[in-house]
Amino acid sequence: MPVGRLPCRWNAYREVVDDDVLARAARIAADWLESLDVRPVGETAGLEELRERLGGPLPDGPVDPLKVVEELAVAADPGLIGSAGGRYFGFVIGGGLPAAVAADWLTTVWDQNAGLYACSPAASVAEEVAGEWLRELFRLPAGSSYAFVPGCQSAHLTCLAAARHHVLRRAGWNVEERGLAGAPAVRIVVSARRHTTIDRALRLLGFGTASLTVVPADAAGRMDVAALRNALHTGGPAIVCAQAGEVNTGAFDDLSAIADATSAAGAWLHVDGAFGLWVLASPRLRHLAAGAERADSWATDAHKWLNVPYDSGIAFCAHPEPHRAAVSTTADYLVQSGPDGPRDQIDWTPGFSRRARAFPVYAALRSLGRRGVADLVERCCGHARTFAAGLADVPGCEVLGKVVINQVLFRFGDDDTTDRVLRHVVDSGEAWLSGTMAGGRRAIRLSVCNWRTSADDIERTLTAFRRAVAATG
Repeated sequence: MPVGRLPCRWNAYREVVDDDVLARAARIAADWLESLDVRPVGETAGLEELRERLGGPLPDGPVDPLKVVEELAVAADPGLIGSAGGRYFGFVIGGGLPAAVAADWLTTVWDQNAGLYACSPAASVAEEVAGEWLRELFRLPAGSSYAFVPGCQSAHLTCLAAARHHVLRRAGWNVEERGLAGAPAVRIVVSARRHTTIDRALRLLGFGTASLTVVPADAAGRMDVAALRNALHTGGPAIVCAQAGEVNTGAFDDLSAIADATSAAGAWLHVDGAFGLWVLASPRLRHLAAGAERADSWATDAHKWLNVPYDSGIAFCAHPEPHRAAVSTTADYLVQSGPDGPRDQIDWTPGFSRRARAFPVYAALRSLGRRGVADLVERCCGHARTFAAGLADVPGCEVLGKVVINQVLFRFGDDDTTDRVLRHVVDSGEAWLSGTMAGGRRAIRLSVCNWRTSADDIERTLTAFRRAVAATG
């Protein structure tokens, strides 16, 4: 039915949505961003209060959209974490660059199904351009394929599906046709300090824990290359998962030596670079990931160091053929371009109907440029070093290891003291950090990957720790 012939109530609804609700949501969003420097970083309401504020029976009839948005904003506010602000240092969570946030709003309003070129030519081309920009920024091999996915977990799934196809095809087995039952055994060689998303992706791909060969890592979390060579000595189909940026320490595996070992064994090398891969954009820091370009696949996040709104991950594969063979799909009712046509995103991602994630990535990259991305990464690492140096003046604090990039690992005395100091800082609202385990003991991890973080934010956080030690000592 043409818009002009819609029932009156729906014409009115459309006018309200277009004029009032979106304008009000924009104002609420702007006020939220302006409040980040002064509001507590952590939540100010508990579980039961939030259930009471947001709960209640489902309305029997329609509610004015403007009222819904305004009441949602008020009800949710005390349960929101200031993770977009400069003093949020938990879980390696980035903020949102202005251009990326605005492009993400447009992505929502445009509401494109970025699965096929036919559904949104602009989304397809934006993904093509942004993917190539990223490949160039990371200095990955020309012709590498890519996929925009929800996060690094999905990127691992995509890359390791391509790896599974490749190593089994070389062994004479078509896994897409025949499945894993009866297939040649594939050894998966991983580090003892790998991220848990690697295991989860492998599990979803049908590789049980018995398929994993776990090699030791040093105190910083770097894979033991000699143990890797021994693990690959017996031959046969193998996939090796290395790491660019250990989640606690930020340490990098020796990717050049690992590439030598995997190449000699004919194994597939996958690199988990959820946040660490971004050092490749920095002339000062890219030496840390030397050899990364020799891998077969790479996984990273844009919602970390590129500061794109959630959710946004990217998978890269040096071998487009197994990548496409592992995840592509066809159907009679789909309007697909074919091998020589425009890019159909479902040929490269596990998703089918999907958000046009490339628009915010495109906007972030274009707004920063090559030098801007490098500066963002280097500035965050500088803040991490400043924070670690400042901890020397905090009584009872022990910094664990050298600051490699943007992660600072530290503790206070025993486990109980460490937890109490951290809790005091978080409860103060001055900063938000996450606890972790290091060497079998409790520790605190600070991660700097937000474009908003300033020298003042670092000093305020150090002051919060000094006060916490004084209050809990």
